[in-house]
Amino acid sequence: MLRIYCSENGFLLPAEEACPQSWLILTAPSEEELRFAERRFGILPEFLRYPLDEEERPRVEVEEKQLLIIFHVPDPRHQGDILRYETVPLGIIVTEKAVVTVCLKENLVFEEVISQAGRFLPVDLARPTTFLFLLFYCVTNLFLRYLRLMDRLIDDYERELYRSFRNRELVKILSLEKSLVYFNTALRGNDVVLSRIQSGRYLRLSEEDLELLEDIQIENRQAIEMAKIYSDILTGTMDAYASIIGNNLNVVMKFLTALAIVLAIPTVISSLYGMNVRLPFQENPHAFWGILLVSFGLSVLVTGYFIKKRLF
Repeated sequence: MLRIYCSENGFLLPAEEACPQSWLILTAPSEEELRFAERRFGILPEFLRYPLDEEERPRVEVEEKQLLIIFHVPDPRHQGDILRYETVPLGIIVTEKAVVTVCLKENLVFEEVISQAGRFLPVDLARPTTFLFLLFYCVTNLFLRYLRLMDRLIDDYERELYRSFRNRELVKILSLEKSLVYFNTALRGNDVVLSRIQSGRYLRLSEEDLELLEDIQIENRQAIEMAKIYSDILTGTMDAYASIIGNNLNVVMKFLTALAIVLAIPTVISSLYGMNVRLPFQENPHAFWGILLVSFGLSVLVTGYFIKKRLF
């Protein structure tokens, strides 16, 4: 899908056709759309196709006066009632004529950029640093938003896990743990990109630009710390869950063993008196009740001993 926006008074407005200094959004682009960007703005073909590789890492590259920035953005995915997060590469190509963004799939970050333009930061596509900083801010803010949502999900899943001990809750926890690994890796890659841009080797930055970029880096590093903290919490939760499961298994086995010993007492006595030989009290008409009473009494004594030793 191809969308075009132009900047006006600090805001981003949709346009029917490409205008000077416009923003092209290529989402899961077709070959025809890629060729249009190549012909209309002279974009290098490899720059348009690099971000379409899902394994592409965050980086910065300059070639023929075109700047390519690959940033990773969060990508929520649903599998039934299980929510997990991954990341996808977002390519940002800056040329003298336009700014082009290329992504494998539709992402919420584009709507964030459009809504925040003129609010967080006025955008002038003739000065692409304003657009880049707004985009970096929206990506980082989106990571932080999803991390806060993960924090609430961790609390909910922990309560479900300790109450039910079902595999379903365990799968949800593992899904979040995997999501945090993706986030942590992507955020660290994005931080490297921000540091390279801050060096001034790729863009001319004013003092105001450097201060704004530093603020974005602080937000990004906060997201890295949050992802690490939540990952540690999940690791501790899984360790606690494993300890609880092991302890519960020991308690059940201890109880069953003690119960088997108690039930074995009357079984042994009844087995002895079931043999076809002469036995004491076999002529006594009250032998059955006496043996039953003795068996019951011994079982009670053994049960009391086990209770005293906290085996029951």
